[in-house]
Amino acid sequence: MAEISAEAGQVVQRLRDGMAGGVLSFPLTSFRDDGRLDLDAYRAYLAGRLATAPGAVFPACGTGEFFSLDEDEYRAVVETTVEVAAGRLPVVAGTGYGWAQALRFARIAEEAGADALLVLPHYLVGAPQDGLVAQLRRIAVGTRLPLIAYQRGQVAFGADALRRIAQIPGVIGLKDGHSDLDRLQRLTLAAPEGFLFFNGAATAEIQARAYATVGVPAYSSAVHAFAPEIANAFFTALQSGDDASMTRLLREFYVPLVELRDRVPGYAVSLVKAAARLRGLPVGPVRAPLTDPGADDLADLEKVLDHGLRLVDAVRRSA
Repeated sequence: MAEISAEAGQVVQRLRDGMAGGVLSFPLTSFRDDGRLDLDAYRAYLAGRLATAPGAVFPACGTGEFFSLDEDEYRAVVETTVEVAAGRLPVVAGTGYGWAQALRFARIAEEAGADALLVLPHYLVGAPQDGLVAQLRRIAVGTRLPLIAYQRGQVAFGADALRRIAQIPGVIGLKDGHSDLDRLQRLTLAAPEGFLFFNGAATAEIQARAYATVGVPAYSSAVHAFAPEIANAFFTALQSGDDASMTRLLREFYVPLVELRDRVPGYAVSLVKAAARLRGLPVGPVRAPLTDPGADDLADLEKVLDHGLRLVDAVRRSA
């Protein structure tokens, strides 16, 4: 990994410690029924998430509907997250689109007090490996914040590109959303010592055991956004090697949730938000182009969620 500043080094260490001790939290962004940002609701919702000891918090990313926020809203969300986190855990804000727009968000995140940035895939077009490297380099030279690259969709790094981005000052890690374990193993072997990796697959718990076998045990948890009890029960089982508990949670909660998620495009976010509303959390609706689930899917979601919450108690008793 390229030489980094002392400040960035502290961020890396805090992230490493957090990733070993808890799931990575990707909070939802609260909107009113008319679509306006609801900061008071977000503040209350976020405080509840952070009270459950995640390893780090990633505001205004995919689950937080980064793609639907304007710059003023983005600033408010990141500032509020920094305020609520109060230095207790790292705050990694999302940024993305082309490098020029990504830098606009990066500078806002700097001013708002974020510790690092998650660089979401660029917009619309595919790109060669040289272009993916150049995109990160252009962002890195324009911000003092450390960067974590996010590969999914049209972004997929090869081993040579991974070596090159790891040498860009300020690039500290990779979030993987492709779940190609052959490729991921090659990337972890190509990376320099100290480079961070974490599992960013949709409903990452489904593949958490497989990721751990290639040296990537840390993961983001969308379930933490609405049911930290379930997310933390799975994390504890993974950390302790309790395969029986993991298998039961997967079979009886996570797989049914994923099957429901796969019914409609965009449910990876809108179903999570609907589950939070079912629990009385003040998150509001999703913004277009996402759509909220219909009555039948909501009814099925409620059954899956209720069973998952009961399952946590059963798993704890059997552990």
